[in-house]
Amino acid sequence: MHILSEAIYFPPIEEADEEGLLAIGGDLSAERLLLAYRQGIFPWYSEDDPICWWSPHPRFVLFPNELKVSKSMQQVINRKIFEFRINNNFEAVITNCQNIYRSGQQGTWISDEMKAAYIQLHKLGYAHSAEAW
Repeated sequence: MHILSEAIYFPPIEEADEEGLLAIGGDLSAERLLLAYRQGIFPWYSEDDPICWWSPHPRFVLFPNELKVSKSMQQVINRKIFEFRINNNFEAVITNCQNIYRSGQQGTWISDEMKAAYIQLHKLGYAHSAEAW
Protein backbone atom coordinates (compact mmCIF):
# COMPACT_ATOMS: atom_id res chain seq x y z
CA MET A 1 0.00 0.00 0.00
CA HIS A 2 1.40 3.36 -1.00
CA ILE A 3 0.79 6.51 1.02
CA LEU A 4 0.85 9.56 -1.23
CA SER A 5 2.48 12.81 -0.20
CA GLU A 6 2.12 16.27 -1.69
CA ALA A 7 4.27 15.18 -4.65
CA ILE A 8 2.17 14.52 -7.76
CA TYR A 9 2.90 10.89 -8.66
CA PHE A 10 1.40 7.40 -8.52
CA PRO A 11 3.11 4.04 -8.10
CA PRO A 12 2.91 1.57 -11.00
CA ILE A 13 -0.63 0.19 -11.37
CA GLU A 14 0.76 -3.34 -11.15
CA GLU A 15 1.29 -2.66 -7.44
CA ALA A 16 -2.45 -2.39 -6.71
CA ASP A 17 -3.84 -5.03 -4.34
CA GLU A 18 -6.30 -7.75 -5.43
CA GLU A 19 -9.24 -5.34 -5.10
CA GLY A 20 -7.44 -2.68 -7.14
CA LEU A 21 -6.51 -0.34 -4.28
CA LEU A 22 -3.26 1.33 -5.29
CA ALA A 23 -2.66 4.22 -2.90
CA ILE A 24 -4.11 6.37 -0.15
CA GLY A 25 -3.77 10.09 0.41
CA GLY A 26 -2.75 12.98 -1.76
CA ASP A 27 -5.33 15.47 -2.94
CA LEU A 28 -7.91 16.04 -5.64
CA SER A 29 -6.01 18.74 -7.50
CA ALA A 30 -6.62 18.94 -11.23
CA GLU A 31 -2.99 18.00 -11.84
CA ARG A 32 -3.24 14.82 -9.74
CA LEU A 33 -6.64 13.81 -11.14
CA LEU A 34 -5.47 14.21 -14.73
CA LEU A 35 -2.33 12.18 -14.02
CA ALA A 36 -4.48 9.50 -12.38
CA TYR A 37 -7.00 9.18 -15.19
CA ARG A 38 -4.26 9.08 -17.82
CA GLN A 39 -2.92 5.98 -16.04
CA GLY A 40 -6.27 4.27 -15.46
CA ILE A 41 -6.43 5.30 -11.79
CA PHE A 42 -9.44 6.92 -10.13
CA PRO A 43 -10.37 8.21 -6.65
CA TRP A 44 -13.17 6.50 -4.74
CA TYR A 45 -13.72 6.89 -1.03
CA SER A 46 -16.28 7.76 1.62
CA GLU A 47 -16.53 11.32 2.88
CA ASP A 48 -14.88 10.71 6.27
CA ASP A 49 -12.12 8.46 4.90
CA PRO A 50 -8.81 9.38 3.29
CA ILE A 51 -8.72 9.58 -0.50
CA CYS A 52 -8.29 6.07 -1.92
CA TRP A 53 -6.90 5.62 -5.43
CA TRP A 54 -7.97 2.56 -7.40
CA SER A 55 -6.88 0.73 -10.53
CA PRO A 56 -8.75 -2.57 -10.62
CA HIS A 57 -7.97 -5.26 -13.16
CA PRO A 58 -9.87 -6.02 -15.26
CA ARG A 59 -11.48 -2.67 -15.83
CA PHE A 60 -15.00 -2.11 -17.11
CA VAL A 61 -14.78 -0.47 -20.52
CA LEU A 62 -17.63 0.77 -22.68
CA PHE A 63 -17.27 0.53 -26.45
CA PRO A 64 -19.77 2.93 -28.09
CA ASN A 65 -19.84 0.96 -31.35
CA GLU A 66 -21.05 -2.09 -29.39
CA LEU A 67 -23.95 -0.29 -27.71
CA LYS A 68 -27.20 -2.26 -27.85
CA VAL A 69 -30.31 -0.14 -27.35
CA SER A 70 -33.29 -2.15 -26.14
CA LYS A 71 -36.53 -2.02 -28.10
CA SER A 72 -38.32 -0.24 -25.24
CA MET A 73 -35.56 2.36 -24.93
CA GLN A 74 -35.57 2.92 -28.70
CA GLN A 75 -39.31 3.59 -28.48
CA VAL A 76 -38.70 6.23 -25.78
CA ILE A 77 -35.99 7.84 -27.92
CA ASN A 78 -38.25 7.83 -30.98
CA ARG A 79 -40.97 9.71 -29.07
CA LYS A 80 -38.54 12.66 -28.82
CA ILE A 81 -39.69 13.59 -25.33
CA PHE A 82 -36.13 14.32 -24.26
CA GLU A 83 -33.62 16.80 -25.57
CA PHE A 84 -30.01 15.63 -25.38
CA ARG A 85 -27.31 18.17 -24.58
CA ILE A 86 -23.60 18.13 -23.79
CA ASN A 87 -22.18 20.40 -21.06
CA ASN A 88 -25.36 22.45 -20.77
CA ASN A 89 -25.27 22.58 -16.96
CA PHE A 90 -22.40 20.52 -15.56
CA GLU A 91 -22.74 21.82 -12.00
CA ALA A 92 -26.45 20.96 -11.83
CA VAL A 93 -25.78 17.48 -13.19
CA ILE A 94 -23.06 16.67 -10.66
CA THR A 95 -25.13 18.17 -7.84
CA ASN A 96 -28.12 16.03 -8.81
CA CYS A 97 -25.88 12.94 -9.04
CA GLN A 98 -24.55 13.76 -5.58
CA ASN A 99 -28.05 14.08 -4.12
CA ILE A 100 -29.78 11.11 -5.76
CA TYR A 101 -31.07 8.38 -3.44
CA ARG A 102 -29.42 5.01 -4.05
CA SER A 103 -31.34 2.04 -2.67
CA GLY A 104 -29.38 0.04 -0.12
CA GLN A 105 -26.61 2.62 0.20
CA GLN A 106 -25.97 5.42 2.63
CA GLY A 107 -24.75 8.72 1.32
CA THR A 108 -22.85 9.19 -1.90
CA TRP A 109 -19.32 8.82 -3.20
CA ILE A 110 -19.57 12.36 -4.57
CA SER A 111 -18.41 14.35 -1.57
CA ASP A 112 -18.34 18.15 -1.64
CA GLU A 113 -14.56 17.90 -2.13
CA MET A 114 -15.01 15.51 -5.07
CA LYS A 115 -17.72 17.70 -6.59
CA ALA A 116 -15.51 20.80 -6.39
CA ALA A 117 -12.63 18.90 -8.02
CA TYR A 118 -14.76 17.77 -10.96
CA ILE A 119 -16.26 21.23 -11.41
CA GLN A 120 -12.68 22.50 -11.67
CA LEU A 121 -11.87 19.80 -14.26
CA HIS A 122 -14.96 20.88 -16.19
CA LYS A 123 -13.86 24.53 -16.14
CA LEU A 124 -10.49 23.38 -17.49
CA GLY A 125 -12.24 21.49 -20.31
CA TYR A 126 -11.61 17.94 -19.06
CA ALA A 127 -14.86 16.83 -17.37
CA HIS A 128 -18.08 16.76 -19.36
CA SER A 129 -21.76 16.07 -18.84
CA ALA A 130 -24.17 14.30 -21.18
CA GLU A 131 -27.68 15.39 -20.29
CA ALA A 132 -31.25 14.44 -21.13
CA TRP A 133 -33.80 17.22 -20.54
